[in-house]
Amino acid sequence: MRKSILIIPVLAACLVSGSALADPPKPSAPPPPPPAAHSGGPAYGAAGCGLGSIFFGSKPGFIQVLAATTNGSSANQTFGITSGTSNCDTAPGGSASAKVFIVANREALSKDIARGSGETITNLSTLAGCQNPVTVGATLQKNFKTIFPDAAASDDKVGSAIIDTLKTDKSLSCSNLT
Repeated sequence: MRKSILIIPVLAACLVSGSALADPPKPSAPPPPPPAAHSGGPAYGAAGCGLGSIFFGSKPGFIQVLAATTNGSSANQTFGITSGTSNCDTAPGGSASAKVFIVANREALSKDIARGSGETITNLSTLAGCQNPVTVGATLQKNFKTIFPDAAASDDKVGSAIIDTLKTDKSLSCSNLT
């Protein structure tokens, strides 16, 4: 039992570094600058923003599972999106961020859109700068068949349909969508 407890931190360290035998960074090479959310695109991967993106970054693959688990277990992603903290920038130009959010949360978002309300609609509303999440939920629910024409609809089509719906309905006042 004691051996398995020691293996887990070593395994996690290997996954984060990419290799158990990774060479230490050379002191003469300057570290790359940290990604900034305002640099034209999101500074997080498929797991979305939150503490997971700060701890694990945007590396693809299993690292995003760890990031999503961190976001979910610490329940910080909603607060980060609402407050614009934890790598969750809500500055104008949010169409790209909104699209990443939609793709990363597609399953939960589809359920919330079918209901017309829910946490993902509230978060998307905040990210998009919409004034009223209740109205956003009702509008997206009314357009469910257009947004999700079938189960095989691509993430790009679904994301574009949601963003187009939010942009087209001027009563939603989604100010962060460009």
